[in-house]
Formats: sequence, C-alpha cells, structure tokens
Amino acid sequence: MPGYSPKLPLELDNDDGFTLTQNHHEVAKQNLKMLILTNPGERIMDINFGVGLSRFLFENNTPALRQDISAKVHEQVKMYMPFIKIVSINFIGPNNNVEVDKNSLNMNIKYSIGQLNISDILNITL
Repeated sequence: MPGYSPKLPLELDNDDGFTLTQNHHEVAKQNLKMLILTNPGERIMDINFGVGLSRFLFENNTPALRQDISAKVHEQVKMYMPFIKIVSINFIGPNNNVEVDKNSLNMNIKYSIGQLNISDILNITL
C-alpha cells in the first residue's frame, strides 16, 4: 500500500522498504512532533523552524518556563502548521500527583485539524 512519507524513527518494512505513514493524520502528528523537537537552526535553509524543547530540559520547572514553552509552541504552529489548532498544552509532573521523573519534561498537546475533522493528543517526554 503506498504511503505518504517515511514513519520516524525509521523501521524496515518488507513491503515498502521502510514503514510509511498511511494517512494525513499520521503525517500531521509526526510533523507536529518534529516541529516541537527540532532546535532552531537545525533545519537547513530555515533557521527559525522549531520549538527546541530540549533547550528547556535543564531549566527550573516553573510556571514561567511552562508559559514560555507554551507560547513558543503556539507561535511555531501558527507559523509553520496553520492548519493545526492547539486546544491545550498540559505539563505533567510531580505537582499533578503523577509518578514521573523529576528530571524529565512531560507534556500533552491536545490539537485538532479542522479540514480532516480530527482531534488528537501528542504526548512528549524528554
């Protein structure tokens, strides 16, 4: 079955060589994840692309930091993926009575794609 793009991380597939994304929803979710994980300056020919979530990993986990991350996510999605609407961004940590590593950054991004009538949640842990 033909796919849209290679699914990341790359995995071998007997049919297509590499596992491929099979629908627009998978492509959009993968692209949103790449937008959030890419550091500004990493993408060739576009130094402004990316939230660079890993840059915040060793900062103090304060409400101001979470607000900065949320603002950067909204800004980047508006610029590079305007077809996606961010519904909410939630940070998960010890304050939420959830067992997580205090030295990690966990977030859930609830988003919708109006043209496809899709809502989903992207979970990211660093």
